[in-house]
Amino acid sequence: MKRNILRAANVFVLLALMATFTGCKKFLGLKRQDNYNYVPQTLDPHINITAKQFLDKRADGPEPADTVLRMMKKGLEYAGIDLAEYEKKGRTFIFLHNDAIRITKTSGGVVSVTGGFFFSYPIVRKDANGDPILDPITGAPKTTPAKEWTDYSVETVKNYFLYLIGEGEFNFNDLDNLNKSVKSLLPAGTVTGKESMLGYANEEKGFDQEGMFNLKLASNNDLAPIVFNDKTNDRSGGYIATNGIIHVFGGVVHPFR
Repeated sequence: MKRNILRAANVFVLLALMATFTGCKKFLGLKRQDNYNYVPQTLDPHINITAKQFLDKRADGPEPADTVLRMMKKGLEYAGIDLAEYEKKGRTFIFLHNDAIRITKTSGGVVSVTGGFFFSYPIVRKDANGDPILDPITGAPKTTPAKEWTDYSVETVKNYFLYLIGEGEFNFNDLDNLNKSVKSLLPAGTVTGKESMLGYANEEKGFDQEGMFNLKLASNNDLAPIVFNDKTNDRSGGYIATNGIIHVFGGVVHPFR
């Protein structure tokens, strides 16, 4: 069954437009139309381009609305990942909206990171000897949110993005409300460094030790979002590229189950 990849956003916009139009007619003294012929339509999820072309299109567009994948592409470039990986067939690609990586707030001319991966996995502060500076009360490392991908090691960023490419195609029709485990390109047993708090997560391994991620539907419902690792709902899912499936996430995507 085809599914509407824009789901709730489209419903909200439609309701808002209906409410606005109804109010305008009352203001103008026009008679309200009580019924009309409505023909339902399902959006075609086929984008007719490769995942790489979709990434380029939404990362390098001239308008702000066309750059929602820019931070993702910057991370891939920093990690040195060949974008040809996004042209290979038979894969499920997890794409990161800018908000999944970094949300900022400006106050008094100062820009602060307040959300996203950079905030959830901040950089560990270290002394002159390279040792973590520990909080004297909690004993936990002191941290500061990352500002750019370059605050992390190249290896950490590379492994993170390898984890977000799954082998096999998994779209709405292939999922239900039970987790489906998907093998990623991240080798099993990969452990991250401790330059950030990711190195202290998942029993201090950072990455999923089987190199796998889970996908499921929030419920057995046509409008249910796709859930990644039981934590993050997709922002817009089910894009059918010519070489695989793309799911875009706008919340933090954690690299372990």
